[in-house]
Amino acid sequence: MGTTVDLVRQFRRSRVLVIGDVMLDSYLEGRARRLCSEGPVPVVHKVVERHAAGGAANTATNLRALGADVMVLSRVGQDSAGRTLRDVLRENDVDVRWLIEDLDFQTPHKMRILADGQYVVRFDEGAVAPSTTSTDAQSRLANYLDRAFARCDLVLISDYDYGVASQALIERLSELRAARQCVLVVDSKHPARFQRAGATVVTPNHLEARAAIGNQVDLLPVTGDVVADNAQIGRRLLEMIDARYAAITLASDGVVLVGRGGESVHLPAHPVPQASVVGAGDTFAAALALALAAGAGVVDAGQIAIDAAGIAVSRRGTAIVHHQELLQRVSLREHAVATRGQSQANRRQLAQDLARERLAGRTIVFTSGVFDILHAGHIELLTRAKALGDILVVGVNSDRSARRLKGKNRPVNHQNDRLSLVAALTPVDHAILFDEDDPGDLIRLLSPHIHVKGGDYADVTLPEAAAVEEVGGRIVILPLAGTLSTTTVMERIAALVATGGA
Repeated sequence: MGTTVDLVRQFRRSRVLVIGDVMLDSYLEGRARRLCSEGPVPVVHKVVERHAAGGAANTATNLRALGADVMVLSRVGQDSAGRTLRDVLRENDVDVRWLIEDLDFQTPHKMRILADGQYVVRFDEGAVAPSTTSTDAQSRLANYLDRAFARCDLVLISDYDYGVASQALIERLSELRAARQCVLVVDSKHPARFQRAGATVVTPNHLEARAAIGNQVDLLPVTGDVVADNAQIGRRLLEMIDARYAAITLASDGVVLVGRGGESVHLPAHPVPQASVVGAGDTFAAALALALAAGAGVVDAGQIAIDAAGIAVSRRGTAIVHHQELLQRVSLREHAVATRGQSQANRRQLAQDLARERLAGRTIVFTSGVFDILHAGHIELLTRAKALGDILVVGVNSDRSARRLKGKNRPVNHQNDRLSLVAALTPVDHAILFDEDDPGDLIRLLSPHIHVKGGDYADVTLPEAAAVEEVGGRIVILPLAGTLSTTTVMERIAALVATGGA
């Protein structure tokens, strides 16, 4: 699959069909120097007026800016807003041949008025959601869908509840995808409407996801943790709809990815001061869809989408993120990981690998230790630990960490030798060094389901216990097999040396 940079480079190979509700976003910006004598409102002297594609049209322009060929299947009214929107789409090189003109419909138009960079008011005109589509318009949309679907390799639904993504159109799309499968990303204000669409990913924000499960939200235990609570909502949502994953966006808290098996992964957002969220969800969905079509797993696709959304929210108003900008952001992120040192790079890569395993429904088991002189007790512990799950990860104390814990004469063997020996054992899937006194930070990063310790810790309060609880894991204490330990082995060696027996 290659790096995430390689994935973004492949965006230019995609042919995307966007289905949904287009609208026009307008911005009137000016300066306010006095209050109006007619009422307590500012007098705004107009400086600039600009127009941008909104709704599904914003999704389409972001897809095109990210390098894809784009068709947008939607409707506009026979009005000035519709004509302006067509012009905006053409200026952004989006194919408008698939827009139908509906005489019984007014193009949604959102006009935002700003004074000295501050919002004064938003003035809306045109159709109001929820809206329906006339029988004639539905027929024309269905005809266009058949023709456009044959030309695409990715479908993205951008549903703002203005009627384009009707039940009939959804059913027809399902029939077409049954004959030829492709990635389907659904970005809808009402994801429950797509319960039989067979989506690859649905991308509601946290409020939309909460509303979608309705009264069932009251049956869920409240933890007070925004990530954990939304992971529960995502699991319930996927019980209701036919989708492989739910990507619930949490604004500045990032995204929670939830799989059909109930597995979840949290991807943090980029911190952006004074973030502008207008259209950021459209950018996220566009980049997510393109990454999936390029062959990315859902975790890598989610990270790329967060990178794209992080650029969008740093700008005012409805923003477009370009291919080269995203390439640069992704490249910088990968470079930053590489330059933190091999250990940190290994940690991050392992975290990504385990996130994929978790989404595939596999149980992650973690244990740690110095493993200075391997003996039968170690093998027994690791074998029994592996039996508790599917993937066994072993944290190995670095030399510095081992000296702090065991004394200045330990460890006997160098950290690289100890790491290699542990990694070579049959039960072990991954082995990684850590330099801290306890593996708490590593546990927070890797989020194992089970943390294993030997029976000599049965009556000890583990310093990493809080980290295990934070990631929703559990601690399992395995009884010791016999009395063998590294310390007793070293004492026997010392005794043999003292008596001349070695």
